[in-house]
Amino acid sequence: MASLITLAQSLGLAYLSGISLYASVALLGWAARFGWITPPGGLLTGLTNPVIIAISTVLALIEFLATLIPGVASLWETAHTFIRPPAAAVLAVATAWHANPSIVLAAGLLGGGLGLATHLTKLGLRVAVDTSPEPVTNGVVNFAELSVLATLSYLIWHHPVLALVIALLLLILTAILVRVVWRALRNFFTGDWKSLFVPRTGTR
Repeated sequence: MASLITLAQSLGLAYLSGISLYASVALLGWAARFGWITPPGGLLTGLTNPVIIAISTVLALIEFLATLIPGVASLWETAHTFIRPPAAAVLAVATAWHANPSIVLAAGLLGGGLGLATHLTKLGLRVAVDTSPEPVTNGVVNFAELSVLATLSYLIWHHPVLALVIALLLLILTAILVRVVWRALRNFFTGDWKSLFVPRTGTR
């Protein structure tokens, strides 16, 4: 049971990192500082370091502001394809470091994969949302992401299995949403917007 909890915590943190590495580290650091969660031990002790908290908070703020700007948001997300998945794997391994080697290896492999899947799904959504010329839509997405991050940051340490289940469900729902949004945009720009509301009829 302990191994399952450790793996769930590792993958939960990997999922958060796939959404926003900086905000995840900052939220966990602040939560541990204020006593909302048990301070992470082992290799994760560094998350509670004031310097790490300060750096991650500043980077999270920069990310929040950058992703409000259409065009810049897509570039930012694309660039982080090379940052978030590896970081997700590292944090997953760090979380499971006290467990037996097989759990550590599983955490690294699954954490990296989950971080990549989460990031790519988010990237698809961001690029779709970024077609809107105003920053309101991007702002709504930003606040939605922060809400998910804050909620799961708490649940990972108090109810890790539940947090992982929620994370996987959110990943699936986001992937479905990305497909719907891209289909809507394609139909809109091709002038076939009526197909969004009127079902297609088969031809004989």
